[in-house]
Amino acid sequence: MIELKSPAEFEAMRAAGKVVASALGEVTRALRAGVSTAELDEIAEQVIRDAGAIPSFKGYRGFPASICASVNEQIVHGIPSATQVLAEGDLISVDCGAILDGWHGDSAVTLSVGEPSAVDAALSAATKAAMEAGIKAVSPDGRLTDISHAVETAVHAAEKADGRRYGIIREYGGHGIGTAMHMEPFLPNFGRPGKGPRLKVGMAIAIEPMLTLGGEETEELSDGWTVVTVDGSRAAHWEHTVAITADGPWVLTAP
Repeated sequence: MIELKSPAEFEAMRAAGKVVASALGEVTRALRAGVSTAELDEIAEQVIRDAGAIPSFKGYRGFPASICASVNEQIVHGIPSATQVLAEGDLISVDCGAILDGWHGDSAVTLSVGEPSAVDAALSAATKAAMEAGIKAVSPDGRLTDISHAVETAVHAAEKADGRRYGIIREYGGHGIGTAMHMEPFLPNFGRPGKGPRLKVGMAIAIEPMLTLGGEETEELSDGWTVVTVDGSRAAHWEHTVAITADGPWVLTAP
């Protein structure tokens, strides 16, 4: 079943979303060459706990950290490590979640260490634009795959503008969220519109496209978590938790 929230419950989710936004803001400010992904994880966890919240990821199905830190060819679920020290030119996607008073917020950003290359900047911008297109497609009485189609359409528009192809990751996508981090429905980042569950006021969905500079094939590393591109191409990941209201989408994890 798809969980529906009251306006008061959306306010509670917004509070959790603000914690996530603050944590990602502090991670962004701390990002530089020479910093390890474990140090970024410590910063995020401190912000979350100082706010009276709990990291959603830590302990989730055994995940050992408070953020996912996915560097370069890593797409999602990268485990922070003291030995993974960031260098100038690295591209890192940071995914963060927090639980406050039983409600979840979930968001991700892609960041460059130092000045990004033109190709990396375009990849991240295309991924963010696809997420924003998905958010704009959220409408009461629409269908779930209206969001999927908007994401895919935005990717193809970016391909045309940038003069290159982007791989849309298909095994992973968005999801319902609320009293749990991952709930029904699963949201693909591609597809025809007008299919799937009808969107209703009270639903909350994490919209999160993942794009690559190469192909769409993925593999999971032996750590049981980190997902990488098979062809070694770089990847980007952007995500927001979005509430469906009578007035349209409300981005609960906006700064």
